[in-house]
Amino acid sequence: MKNRLDEIRKKHNMTQEELAEKLKVSRQTIGSLENGRYNPSIILAFKIAKLFKTSIEEIFIYGESEENE
Repeated sequence: MKNRLDEIRKKHNMTQEELAEKLKVSRQTIGSLENGRYNPSIILAFKIAKLFKTSIEEIFIYGESEENE
C-alpha cells in the first residue's frame, strides 16, 4: 500500500520521532510505514488521520492490483 505519510508529516514540521511519540509507536514503525514496508492496522490508520485532521484515504493509497498481493 502506498502512502503520503512522509509528505504529510514533513508538511506539519514533525520528525519521525515526534510522530511516533504522539501515536505511541516506535520510530521504526513510522519509518517502515513511510517506506511502504509495513501496512498499518485500521486503528493506527485512524489515529494518523485524526492527528493530521484528514481522511485515511488522503494518507493511504490503496490500488486494486494490491488485492492479489
